[in-house]
Amino acid sequence: MGNTNDNIIELKHINRIFEDGFKAVEDFNLEVKRGEFVTFLGPSGCGKTTTLRMIAGFDMPTSGDILLNGKDISQLPPYERPINTVFQRYALFPHMNIFDNIAFGLKLKKLPADEIKKKVKKVLELVDLEGFEKRSVSTLSGGQQQRVGIARALVNEPEILLLDEPLGALDLKMRKEMQIELKAMHDELGITFIYVTHDQEEALTMSDKIVVMAEGKIQQIGTPEDIYNEPKNAFVADFIGESNIFNGIMTGSMQARFAGGLFQCVDDVPQGTQITAVVRPEDIELVAPGNGQIRGKVTSVIFKGMHYEITVQSGRYEVVIQNTKSAEVGSDVGIKVEPDGIHIMLAENHTNFFHVDMNKNHRLEFNNNELDVSLTQLIKGSRRNENHELLDEHGEVIDPDKIHIVAAIEPGDIRMTDNTDDEQVLVEGFISNLIYKGDHYSYVINTDFGQDFIVNDEYLWNMDDRVGLILPLDKMKFTVKK
Repeated sequence: MGNTNDNIIELKHINRIFEDGFKAVEDFNLEVKRGEFVTFLGPSGCGKTTTLRMIAGFDMPTSGDILLNGKDISQLPPYERPINTVFQRYALFPHMNIFDNIAFGLKLKKLPADEIKKKVKKVLELVDLEGFEKRSVSTLSGGQQQRVGIARALVNEPEILLLDEPLGALDLKMRKEMQIELKAMHDELGITFIYVTHDQEEALTMSDKIVVMAEGKIQQIGTPEDIYNEPKNAFVADFIGESNIFNGIMTGSMQARFAGGLFQCVDDVPQGTQITAVVRPEDIELVAPGNGQIRGKVTSVIFKGMHYEITVQSGRYEVVIQNTKSAEVGSDVGIKVEPDGIHIMLAENHTNFFHVDMNKNHRLEFNNNELDVSLTQLIKGSRRNENHELLDEHGEVIDPDKIHIVAAIEPGDIRMTDNTDDEQVLVEGFISNLIYKGDHYSYVINTDFGQDFIVNDEYLWNMDDRVGLILPLDKMKFTVKK
């Protein structure tokens, strides 16, 4: 832990579990330094707004501590916290002019009129709306309304300003302008900003520190440069900017094999280690077919304004390249990557582990499906009596509640189907995440009984598709835990 005096806010082991058992935030730990601009970044439903609401006091953690200047505030109501929030929907009062909208909180505090006037004038200058005091809110553009919302929060002089997707309702040009203005305001005010967005570019442009989240958990905390250049796992690499992600193996000192080629790299990982290699599209050079580490055929070229996005098929691998020069579809090319353009991560162990039960008939059962597995082979010294009950080595009937069996299956051994009535389907769920790994997709399936499964499939399915999972018995490994 850092020096507490530097930290304005600390979140320690925060969990938020809803009544239906859904874990919105899981073991969240974060230190925010005074005056820092911190961004929570992740896809929708990853827990970022829930975390922000707990800091604001609109929601209470199920467990864990929120410390402000070293004091626990996790049970304090919002109005007792020196924290203000700016939402995507500005919630301005339509019947009041701009001055009265901004002054609303100060009037509630019964401050003298001349002090209110002074404070409102100061924040209007800050948000570039001086002279607009008498204007009606309805005459303002979206960007101006957002500025009034920010001014209303700033006029209370909070120690921390929370911003929940504040630019989400603006068009692209206005968003870009407001990003620059917000960053300038932060630099001028010196107060702590905690910002929520699902927009990677916004996070990279504005933040001192980014907290990347997925499925309620922190995936990585770091500066924008760290997050982009040194992603900790495949999710971060895939979520932040464009990436080519390949499974591979270290074949020697600072040498890796992936995508069908041998590449020199700068990460010193022991030989024989299973790895995931991340290569950004802008770090790939197109060369003559014999001059690269691998070769392939150009399958598509799309002009993106600043660059061309070129897709090359090399054997079963697809490689995306960003280049200022175009290429011809159908042409043979070489692909060359310099060692410092390759980021090596240790391969994540994605084996799926799950509990199976022994039912009252002394048979294995998973999700209300009996599994045709011999328990006498699985449980050492066991046998069945004439009533088909399972007996232990001492001849005693085994209590099903006393035996815990864990099954394991690899992501590539599970089959997905859209026919959920198929009798082979053991469990159903929705696709909640997908990452392209060069020659297959890696999916996260949120199943109906609350466990996530990771499944590899060569075909592209859509996010939120409902699928059935077929788990072949001959591919499952079982372990008995008493």
